[in-house]
Parts: sequence; C-alpha cells; structure tokens
Amino acid sequence: MNNYKISGNIVDIFNNEIYQGTIEIKNSRIKSIKRDNNIVCKNFILPGLIDAHVHIESSLVAPSYFAAEAVKHGTVGVVADPHEIANVMGVKGIDFMIKNGKTVPFYFFFAAPSCVPATPFESSGAVINSDEIKKLLNRREIYALAEMMNFPGVINEDEEVMKKIYAAIDKSKPIDGHAPLLTGKDLEKYVDAGISTDHECTNIDEAREKLKLGMKILIREGSAAKDFDALWPLILENPDKLMFCTDDLHPDHFINGHINKIVRKAIANGVDPIIAIRVATLNAANHYHLPVGLLRINDPADMIVIDNFENFNVLQTFINGKLIYDNGKVNFEPKVKKLVNNFIINKITLDDLKIKADTDQMQVMKAFDGSLLTEKLITSVTKDLNGFAIADQERDILKIVVINRYSDCAKPSIGFINGFNLKNCAIGSSVAHDSHNIVVIGTDDKLILRAIELIQNNKGGISFVSNDKSYVLPLPIAGIMCNMEVNKAANDYEVLNNYASEHGCQMLSPYMTLAFMSLLVIPHLKLSDKGLFDVDTFSFTNLFI
Repeated sequence: MNNYKISGNIVDIFNNEIYQGTIEIKNSRIKSIKRDNNIVCKNFILPGLIDAHVHIESSLVAPSYFAAEAVKHGTVGVVADPHEIANVMGVKGIDFMIKNGKTVPFYFFFAAPSCVPATPFESSGAVINSDEIKKLLNRREIYALAEMMNFPGVINEDEEVMKKIYAAIDKSKPIDGHAPLLTGKDLEKYVDAGISTDHECTNIDEAREKLKLGMKILIREGSAAKDFDALWPLILENPDKLMFCTDDLHPDHFINGHINKIVRKAIANGVDPIIAIRVATLNAANHYHLPVGLLRINDPADMIVIDNFENFNVLQTFINGKLIYDNGKVNFEPKVKKLVNNFIINKITLDDLKIKADTDQMQVMKAFDGSLLTEKLITSVTKDLNGFAIADQERDILKIVVINRYSDCAKPSIGFINGFNLKNCAIGSSVAHDSHNIVVIGTDDKLILRAIELIQNNKGGISFVSNDKSYVLPLPIAGIMCNMEVNKAANDYEVLNNYASEHGCQMLSPYMTLAFMSLLVIPHLKLSDKGLFDVDTFSFTNLFI
C-alpha cells in the first residue's frame, strides 16, 4: 500500500478550512492534495493526534502494546517521559522503552527524565545525573528534557539541576515543566531558567499566569488528574499556546479513548473543530520539533479518518503511509521479547506494621477522587489496648504503608489517610510514583500484610485483599508493567477497581489515586518509604503532633 489515493472532507489546519478532495500517497508521503467538489463522502481526513506528555508505564503495558491501543483512537505519536521505569532501572529502563517502541509502526518521541529520583527524600532503584542526561540528550530518540519536578532546585539554582537544564539548552531541546501551584517571583525564576511548558495547572488563573510568562500549557485529562473542565476556556483565548496530554492513563480508561476524547469534549463545548484539532496536532509538533506529517504535500502520510466531529469515532489510522488501524483491526502484532526488572524482596512482619502513638493527635493525608493533590487533616488518634495507632473505619482513617522495594532490610514507613473509605480490605501496588516502592492502604495489619506479600511474590503487581478475596495483577516488567494487551490489563484492573468499590471505595480510580500518595512533588502531604513528607516545606514532618 505504498501508492494509493484517499478521498474525503480534508481538514486543513494551516489554512483553517475543510474541503472535499483527494490525497495521493506515494512512497509513504503525500504527493498531492486536490480539491474535488464532486466527491460525495461523509468522512473527514485530518492529521494524526499527538499526546504531548505521557508516561507510557501508567497504561501498565509496554510501548508496543500501548501503540496497538493508541492507534485505535487516532493517536499516531506521543511525547513520552520514561520517568517511571527510569526510577526503577535507570538508563537500562529507558533503553528497554526505546527498543520496544521501535518494534511497532508508531511515533515514540522520548524525553530524558530530569528527576531520577524525583527527590532525595525517597528510595529509588537508580540515579540519573547530569552527565547521563547529557548523553541522553545527544541521542536522536530524545526530543526534550522531561518535566523538571524539582522546582525548588531550579529556584535555588541547585548546581546539578542547572547542569541538566543547560545541557538541554545547549542541544536546543525543549524543557518541560512541573510546577503545581507555583506563582509570583518563584514562578518567574522557574520560567526564566528556560522551562517552557507546564501540565500541572489545576485552575485557570494559575494557567493564565504561566501563559503570560511565556509558558505553553498542556491541558491534561488523565485517570487521576482531570483538568480539562477547569482549563478548556483557554482554548478560546490562546489556542496557539496549548497542547493536549493524558500524563497518566490507566488501561481501563485507555480502552475508552485517548486524545480523541479531549478533542471531542472541546468541540462539544463549542470550540471550533479545526482549532481543537490544531491543539491536538500542530502545536505539539511545532514545540517539540516532531517529524510527523500534518497533511501537507511532501509530509509523511500520518493521518486519520473519522466519521464526524460530534462523535469523533476513528475509522482508520495511517502512519508513514501505512494503514495501521482499519475499522476495528490493528495491523501489527505487539510483543515484548525480554522482561526486565529490579525488585528485591523485603520480608515484612506484622510487628513491622505497628506504630506506637506518641500523642493523641496526628496528621492525616486527605485524598480526593480525580486529583493528585492531598490536604492535611489533623485528627485524634485511634489506639489499640497496647497504645498502637490503628485504622478507624468509621471515621475513614485508614493505615497507609510504603515499603522500599530496592532493599531487603528497610522497615516500612507508616502513616494514615482519609478519603478512600475502604471497609475490611487492603489495596496495594508497586506502581507508586515516582520511585515505585510498594504502597498499601488497609483497614487492619493482617490484610495489609497479605496485600504486600501478593505484590512481592510476583515481583511487582497490583493487589486486593479482603477476608474472603485475594486478587493480583502481576507486573513483571520493572514491577510497573505487564506483558499483555491493554484490553486484557484493563479487564484485570477493572476487577481490582470493582473489588475496591464493593468494599466501600467511591473513587472512580482508587488505584490511580493510590499510586500518587507517595509522590513528594505534589502538595500537600505525602508518604515516602522514608517518612511522612510536607510538600509545602519540602521536608519530613511528624505523624503524631
């Protein structure tokens, strides 16, 4: 299928028009585009969609399997930050992602993870220093310096942080930001350092301030973080400085759509379809200098066919001139030849999960559905007869435990959390941003321990345990990805979510929210394997006060 023609309503994002015509493809490129008002066709032809920032690992599948799902939704390429596997395995993990991505016809534009580990306040499986960043940025597969989460390091001009930034500037590669709620002079200094994007805006005023300073804003609609409803009016105000991204999209949501869902929502809200499509294609291609086709003569034939703008159902996806997806069928076979991992079993006992209450008051993490943010809740301590702090289901004060998966002797870190509303069960995961230690929330220590052991026995996984149920989704690739298709992973993931729901949890994505309870760069109170952490002061804090 190197030479062929395709006709329909052509969406021209450069001239802001839609017209009937025929596109001629020769040797994988667009040879000609001819108008033809005599063509009778209801379908629309437009450039393939681009996710401007995604962690492939959050789909729980390897890049090749990710691609097989993404093309169903009209995505032809992603700007991928392999930050998650890098925290587990360093450059070896990045190499795995790049090599596996090359086995399928899909555009993976990788970025060099800037913060491995994200902070020095947690244990990770690897460290990527500025020298390694320089080497990564020299590689043709690397298109940017990924999200600079250490915004205090930028503001305070930390030497190692600045070396990474200068390395990207030297290579003329964009630097992505990660600065939730940062404002004022600190934000100005952050932007002045050369950081050009942010995908962490949760309110429109925050986004507008960053836009005024010259940043590009990525409107995110993922599994745990959904910011479209708050930010979409920006598309009417400043469309050329926006992009769409999913950031973290779990398999059960992925099978229902990708960037196409965001475009559909924008159009439903009254955004001009061509502008919405431009935000989903051209803006990312320009910002990151991506070699993708945008429906111009001599461009690679990267395009999709949809039924209409209202439904935005993807009928066909073409990448580099090849028909990759056609009305329900993906025309390539994803696979993983060799599994990679870094997982050390740390034997935990019931006594390790106990914590003596020093006072009658404690700081509790308050979690929210659909948000990465937590709040600080001061509440009374519920104690057992021996003075140990325990979960209190009636008040929804549950125990949360984080365990170092890279050591065989570290003791668990213990805290308490509100918002999950679980009853008589425990949920756990080795997907725990950013270092991917084991994180478990539960109503009593025995259930917590069983959830931990299920994950350890599989050297990575997502688990659910109650008095009469045990279930685990094994994650044998770096302890964060499975070796199966997205729909199969989604089925298992759905079982886990349903079990949590049956046991009181009302969150739409409890495991996704769980995965961010140890992320120390998102305010306000989090738990790492080293202790309770106050993100506002960027320092450890006491559980009991």
